[in-house]
Amino acid sequence: MEKSVKSIALNYGLYLGIILVLISVAIYAIDLKLMANLWLGIGMILFIIGMGVFATAKAKSHFNGILSFKDAFSAYFIATVVGVAISSIFSFILYTIIDPDAAEEIKKISVEATINMMEGFNAPAETIAKAVEEAEKVDQFSIGNTLKSLAYGAIFQAVIGLIVGAIMKRSDPDA
Repeated sequence: MEKSVKSIALNYGLYLGIILVLISVAIYAIDLKLMANLWLGIGMILFIIGMGVFATAKAKSHFNGILSFKDAFSAYFIATVVGVAISSIFSFILYTIIDPDAAEEIKKISVEATINMMEGFNAPAETIAKAVEEAEKVDQFSIGNTLKSLAYGAIFQAVIGLIVGAIMKRSDPDA
């Protein structure tokens, strides 16, 4: 049976999700402070984009280098959204059901990181106090915030997917 773009993308989305879950477990086991590390966050975003591009390239190679814009976009978008959704579901379960105390610790770490960053930018004390107050109110692992984060992430991945689709598309020269 011939594989479709969607099945190829879904497979790579599952691989991405498993890798992201393993990274989350490693961070949880090693040091929760890594959750607030800016460079690790940027690295994770780049890794997710890279896996989406890889899934698109695999789909293109499966179809002998011919891939429409729609299929290139779909391969990227499905792979990244499935992977991030798996990771988000895992994080929700880990930090709301299994270990809610870790979520509180991450909130404290995030507040400290916010204070340090704002002090580094010489922000006024009242601005820092207001930012801390707002940060302490947020439950980043609640179902609402998890869904909101997934929605924003899907929009971001759609924009990147449009760019990847435009770059990776290739029409059939015989058509």
